[in-house]
Amino acid sequence: MKRPVLVLLLLVGISVLLPSPALADPPPFWAPAIPSAPPLPTSSHSPPAYSAPAPAAAAAAARPAAPEPTFANDVRIALRIVERYWSSRIVGFRPVSRVVPYRIDGEAMCGSQPIPTENAAYCPVGDFIAYDVNWSQKVYEQLGDAFVFYLLGHEYGHAVQNRLGINYAFTIYQELQADCFAGAYIGDSIKVGDFTLEDGDLDELRDGLLSVADPEGEPWFQEGAHGSAAQRTGAFFDGYDQSLDACDMPASYHG
Repeated sequence: MKRPVLVLLLLVGISVLLPSPALADPPPFWAPAIPSAPPLPTSSHSPPAYSAPAPAAAAAAARPAAPEPTFANDVRIALRIVERYWSSRIVGFRPVSRVVPYRIDGEAMCGSQPIPTENAAYCPVGDFIAYDVNWSQKVYEQLGDAFVFYLLGHEYGHAVQNRLGINYAFTIYQELQADCFAGAYIGDSIKVGDFTLEDGDLDELRDGLLSVADPEGEPWFQEGAHGSAAQRTGAFFDGYDQSLDACDMPASYHG
């Protein structure tokens, strides 16, 4: 993904943890299946004969280069872009208080509720976004770098809903609007040159949305429902193509 000014999700079927009765559990987040690593190829050819490296080469080999923190860099870039986007759309916009990576169940808490692994969520109690860093990086590596831009865009969409007082009776509407917000921020940021898409990025976003859709036949009114494949891709790409006009913004919006 090329990044001229800042740079370019997908994705997320992300859950927002809203205040709920004491006995209610937070709705589960989507968890796309991550395939196991393919077996190493076998070869019938004999390996080349070994020759000892020269002293300088041996010293260099003893100092392996540190891996490039691509995932961490993209998280930082995505946060800058999404916060700049909403600051330009909402008068007096206030960014979330923090973004919290975690690795084990209960390491991150939303009020009295532990945020489970294989998850990402916006927590209105404390106004922060939390994500399972191990799981997120695996999905990122599986689906491509567009994933993290959608992930944070969707969760930031829930933060925007909280700031604008948007609270639908059914979670599916909350989630589809957050998908639309994610599409709007990505599409509009591309239009102004904050980042560009590389070949295949739109396919990554589309594939990611398909992977986070609710199972076929799941009732739309079920608590924690996020939407079918058609609904999720439709909401995201409506926002991507038509900006926030497609996202049912409330009258209190001042963009």
